[in-house]
Amino acid sequence: MEDVFETYGRPPDPKRPLVCLDEFCKELIADTRQAQLALPGFAARMDYEYERRGMCGVFMVHAPHQCWRDVRVTGQRTVRHWAATIKWLCDEVFPDAEQIVLLQDNLNTHTPASLYEAFDPAEALRLKQRIAWHYTPKHGGWLNMAEIEIGVAQQQYLDRRIADQSTLEHELIAWRDKRNAAHCGTDWQFKTADARTKLKRLYPSTLLT
Repeated sequence: MEDVFETYGRPPDPKRPLVCLDEFCKELIADTRQAQLALPGFAARMDYEYERRGMCGVFMVHAPHQCWRDVRVTGQRTVRHWAATIKWLCDEVFPDAEQIVLLQDNLNTHTPASLYEAFDPAEALRLKQRIAWHYTPKHGGWLNMAEIEIGVAQQQYLDRRIADQSTLEHELIAWRDKRNAAHCGTDWQFKTADARTKLKRLYPSTLLT
């Protein structure tokens, strides 16, 4: 946990950009009957019946120092999709960075070993060396700023029925562009001293005899 706070507390470095990565699923739901549009004095109305169309995976990327975020709607959340996102970060988003300081949760697929499942050994090693790996603790996903961005997206754009992956991608891109144009950042205030006081129960204790 303190490693996360120390990572967040470093001054911005263009050669070592801080990037937070997280992933989530959105359930795809379609209306079975035509919804009634809003009219003067009447709110829009939709039928209570709906059709489930499965889940759609999304990767959220947030670079807090640049006040920038992006989304990759992949449909699935496999090892290869995660590895492709790492390659995208290294080669397309931050190609000139000496190293990307990556903070993510400790899901068992979010490790350098997954790169070797997706790419040949030489490519996996190249990508592995481009990343400085940092992880949130178990049950500490709330420390990931990308998770905050997911919450904002869900509240502002995704809290409704979305029937297909293309519509979901369109909505998220619109949300991303709006947030980036407004230079929305994250004012992170929680620091190590706060954790040692407020989260004291999470620290190991030593019994004195």
